[in-house]
Amino acid sequence: MFSSSTQIRVRYAETDQMGVVYYGNYATYFEVARVEALRDLNISYKGIENDGYIMPVIHFEISYKKPAHYDELITIKTTIKEIPKARIQFNYECYNDKNELLNTASTTLAFVKRGQSNSTFRYISLRETLNEQKFYFKLLAEGLYSISKVVLRSHHLTISPCRTNSN
Repeated sequence: MFSSSTQIRVRYAETDQMGVVYYGNYATYFEVARVEALRDLNISYKGIENDGYIMPVIHFEISYKKPAHYDELITIKTTIKEIPKARIQFNYECYNDKNELLNTASTTLAFVKRGQSNSTFRYISLRETLNEQKFYFKLLAEGLYSISKVVLRSHHLTISPCRTNSN
C-alpha cells in the first residue's frame, strides 16, 4: 500500500456564507492530492498527457463527517491500495488542523489513449502509460509489490509479480 499526504489551506472563495467549505470543492482538493501522490511516485500527470494518455475520473464517492472552515489547514491522506492496471483507485481521508476526520472519499480513474471519444474509451494498461521501471521499483520500496523474476530484453524490462505470504 502506498500513502501520501498533502496540505491545503481553505481559501475564502471556497466557502459558503457560513464559512464552511462548499461540498463541490472537495473534488478539486482530491485532484490536488492525487497529483501530488503521483508526484511522490515520480510520475507526473503532465508526462502521462505528453505521452498521449488521459486519466478521466470514472467514479467519485465521498462521505462527509464534519465541515472544514475558512482558513483551516486541511491534510488529505491519499492511499493507493492496489497495483493499478487499466484503472487506478485513490482513497482519501481529509483531516482538519485538530486531526479530526472531515470526510473519506475515493476516485477511480481510467488510463485512456488521447483522441478516443467518450463513447469509445479504450482502457489501456498502466504498462503502456507510465515508465514501468520507476513505478514498480517505487512500489517495491513501499512494500506493495514483490518480484518473482525480472527479464531484460532489447532494453525493455519485464517484471513478473509474485504473491507475498503475510504469515
